Amino acid sequence: MIGTAWLPTRRIAQFTLSQLQARTIVGRLPWQAVVAAILMLLSAAGSLVYIWWLCPLTLAPDEAHYWDWSRNIDWSYYSKGPLVAWLIRWSCEVLGELSIRLTGDLAAAVRTPAVACHVAILASWYWLAAGLLRSASAGLLIVVCGIALPAVRAGAVLMTIDPPFLACWGWALVCVWKALESDRIGWWVGAALLTALGILAKFTMLLFPAAVLGYLLWHRRRDLPWKGIGILMLGTVIGWLPILFWNAHHDWVSFRHVFGQVGGSGRPATPWWLGPVTFLGSQFGVLFAVWLVVFWLAAWRYRPTHETDNGMRLLWWCAIPVWSLFALASCIKPGQPNWPAPAYIAGLVLAIAWVRDELNTNHRRLVHWLVVATTLVGFTLSLALHFPVVVRPWLASVVPSPSARDPLPIRQVDMTARLAGWDQLAKVIDDVRSRERARSGQEPVLAGTHWTIPGALGFYCNGHPQVFAVGIPNQSDRHSQYDLWRPNPVWDAQVFRGRTFVIVGDIAPHMLQAFRYVEPPIMIVHTEKQIPLASWSVWVCHGFRGNWLNERQHKPGY
Repeated sequence: MIGTAWLPTRRIAQFTLSQLQARTIVGRLPWQAVVAAILMLLSAAGSLVYIWWLCPLTLAPDEAHYWDWSRNIDWSYYSKGPLVAWLIRWSCEVLGELSIRLTGDLAAAVRTPAVACHVAILASWYWLAAGLLRSASAGLLIVVCGIALPAVRAGAVLMTIDPPFLACWGWALVCVWKALESDRIGWWVGAALLTALGILAKFTMLLFPAAVLGYLLWHRRRDLPWKGIGILMLGTVIGWLPILFWNAHHDWVSFRHVFGQVGGSGRPATPWWLGPVTFLGSQFGVLFAVWLVVFWLAAWRYRPTHETDNGMRLLWWCAIPVWSLFALASCIKPGQPNWPAPAYIAGLVLAIAWVRDELNTNHRRLVHWLVVATTLVGFTLSLALHFPVVVRPWLASVVPSPSARDPLPIRQVDMTARLAGWDQLAKVIDDVRSRERARSGQEPVLAGTHWTIPGALGFYCNGHPQVFAVGIPNQSDRHSQYDLWRPNPVWDAQVFRGRTFVIVGDIAPHMLQAFRYVEPPIMIVHTEKQIPLASWSVWVCHGFRGNWLNERQHKPGY
């Protein structure tokens, strides 16, 4: 009886399963696409749970700096376009109250846009790998490997300029590929809009239309899609218009900054070859060494030849020349590890193509285990970066003990230490503010001696006060956005005459002369499990004289 009753249910289950397989394997959506979509959603859900309920890390100085920008919406900013500030402002307006209610501050709202950008990057990788490599399995593999890369995982929970920038780059590349494949203007319009948005995120987006144009001129001179090229270039111009408009009213400081970052100033004190060594070392760390080697091998195997198909040529042009440009620039200045990141959007697809082809050769077993091992190690390191308290005691055991010369040795091996203690510092600053208000009846002026300090203090101090940067007269900093917001204590000193300043950071002796009286510094050391992670000096300076007494010696860089 039981077997007879179960028979219809079993047939229904078999029919449902067969229909699902027919729809996903034979139909339009392969089962690999379904699994990839599920993994993307799980990655996004995990990132949201982490950001909103589990994150032990304070905002990074860059994140807090961009949050400070978002309080002053503009067409552009000192060093970057406005997109990151716009996204943070939008997220805080929509999710800010919920973030404060659930977590106590706005950090979750600030970081939530990074999750959406993370999913967009993974989805663009799937489209490129599955489409250009004609393999849904390659699409699934690139999603798995992308989720496992610690640099990609960090971009899912930290809201800097890179998540929106790389999302725009990835989908602009998808649009160009589809435009060339289908000859539809709509795809060119999409690529143009994404290029414009990418430029508003990061000026490096200018390299994308340059790479596409290089590919077209080199390989398709006889049938150039002139209309599509025109639309793409128009999008590029549109993206630059707000930035150019803003810079025209601010002495072109963004371009001064970019040229200063790339070229530096003065004669380099180190040998030229040290820059490329540093650059390669940073890229080995970003891509786990294994993936960087695979990236190089793929660059050679799929170099544009008569045998290479157009899709692989397009990927090559959007990866290798971009990466090579930063490698050559490292002879002048190594730059930051994330500078070549856009090259890896197409570059990782090339690497997956190399892995796919090697899995069909005699090296199949070796390549298979390299991918598996790299993925597992990547997931492990990502967990360690998300919850550093688990591994920090071990890291502390492999570095020297704290000393007067090196009070924070853990920072040599633990990059998350820079995302710790800002909230505790803010509590001390708030106590000093309360004391000074009770003493003088006036709110003290808050300032930091480096551009990374004001945003964090403004974010974590009660009431989100305005915080200034005074690194220029201290000769400890370069120009920044804080020099452009007026009035400020550096360029409008007389406005702040007689005020009490609370300054965070190391102060040069000549700077103390700008005040009538300076209290001994308050030394703050933030520790977790008896491991010192961060330290600051807090100076309470009374009676600002209205000038910095050393103005002629100021030679700030951009």
